Amino acid sequence: MKRYFITGIVVLIPVVITLWVLRVIVTTLDQTLFLLPPNLRPEALFGMNIPGLGVLLTLCIVFLTGAIAANFLGQRLLTLGERLLDKIPVVNSIYSSVKQVSDTLFSSSGQAFRKVLLIRYPHGDSWTLAFQTGIPQELVAAHLGEPHLNVYVPTTPNPTSGFFLMVPCREVIELDISVDDALKHIISMGVVEPRQKHPPKNI
Repeated sequence: MKRYFITGIVVLIPVVITLWVLRVIVTTLDQTLFLLPPNLRPEALFGMNIPGLGVLLTLCIVFLTGAIAANFLGQRLLTLGERLLDKIPVVNSIYSSVKQVSDTLFSSSGQAFRKVLLIRYPHGDSWTLAFQTGIPQELVAAHLGEPHLNVYVPTTPNPTSGFFLMVPCREVIELDISVDDALKHIISMGVVEPRQKHPPKNI
């Protein structure tokens, strides 16, 4: 009975957590339905709430925003909006910081979160996984004395919190594993083993 019980837990825990995460995502995205007039909401049209319609609405909003921003007129409107936000105290600093981070993360030519590193942390006798986020800029690099890398060290089991460090390049080992596998390894507290991204070819 004990073996069956443990097997049931092993099978159900991933399913339950996956369904819970999906429920949180769908419930959060369904809040976009409040952008619609009351007479166009599912309750008014169909007489009931339909989970998931907010996800479709969010995808449509993202797609239309991208389509508008990609043309000349949209870029002009975006530039005008950014100039207006730049004149509002507090708002301008928040917007510019978030925009700079998002531009760096989603840039196809950027190096943020593209490489998985092995570094010594929190002391010289232990190691942890980290993600390269860039290199120190000139103002900071001038005081470091040797080449460094900007790295993000995620915490376990919540990788969205962590630490930002500047580590000497000579103390960094680049690993041949994907960011997804590294995150699984971190979230599972080392239980899930990462796979080699470029396995050696058989001759």
